[in-house]
Amino acid sequence: MESKANKIVIGKALEVTPQKFDDATVKGVEKRVLIGRKLGAQNFVMRLFTVVPGGYSPKHSHDWEHEVYIVSGTATVVTPDGDKIAKAGSFVYVPGNVVHQFRNDGTETLKFICVIPKYAGE
Repeated sequence: MESKANKIVIGKALEVTPQKFDDATVKGVEKRVLIGRKLGAQNFVMRLFTVVPGGYSPKHSHDWEHEVYIVSGTATVVTPDGDKIAKAGSFVYVPGNVVHQFRNDGTETLKFICVIPKYAGE
């Protein structure tokens, strides 16, 4: 995939090299930056997360909102109001400064797209 400002770029998500996370705060998570600064994106960063069964993202909050779309599997979304279930085809809006976590309590791999503002980083 080449970076071309002012050109449409088409790529395959699973051909993007993932960053792997597995430590005390996050387990069994891969992050792929599909669209971001490498492609010249001006406003948003689109990422694909893969979470193995039993895996989870860190429990955290940050200043920016993000939008999530569950591609496959089922996410347990940890919220201040309790755990919520989001199945494939669901979307999740996470406002800024709200503590959240995505957990895979199922037996199928969880995949979700997460879009954040460019200023939030990749």
